Amino acid sequence: MTSQPATVNETVIFSKEDIDRTLKRLTHELLEANQGCQNLVIIGILTRGRYLAKRVSDLIQTFEGVTPSQGVLDITLYRDDANKTFKEVQKSQIPVDITGKDVILVDDVIYSGRTIRAALDALNDYGRPASVQLLVLLDRGHRELPISPNFVGKNVPTSKSERVNVRLEEVDGQEQVTVLKS
Repeated sequence: MTSQPATVNETVIFSKEDIDRTLKRLTHELLEANQGCQNLVIIGILTRGRYLAKRVSDLIQTFEGVTPSQGVLDITLYRDDANKTFKEVQKSQIPVDITGKDVILVDDVIYSGRTIRAALDALNDYGRPASVQLLVLLDRGHRELPISPNFVGKNVPTSKSERVNVRLEEVDGQEQVTVLKS
């Protein structure tokens, strides 16, 4: 069942079923690219990346019978837009040394690339991974930095004036992705 958009200017582009199917495909792609899950650490970027990373980890458990190490990364203090008012800083939780590991950063949407730049800076505090790969549900373009995801659920061309809203059951009480036209 597809949830209804919040406003007339909002178009649903992903239903719950679309999100589930996309995460399964992305998980298979990352397992194939990494020849399994032996050296993986899955790290979600707060807020919605945390829940998507948990889902990817659960899918790896289903597909491979092994639960990879997982963590949560708050990039608030590493952001470069200091002129904005920051939300409350939450604690990053990286339960393993990531040195020599293949880290999979998970986020909901990539836009300018600045969140990922901040996440890369934050990861330095936890060790030096063998590799860092990026998995995103949506890529909406408009990159300001030379950052490109390894695993993309869907490319969604948008204008800079549009807003992409990812709603997940764990945070928002509903499951869908919408584009809000201004």
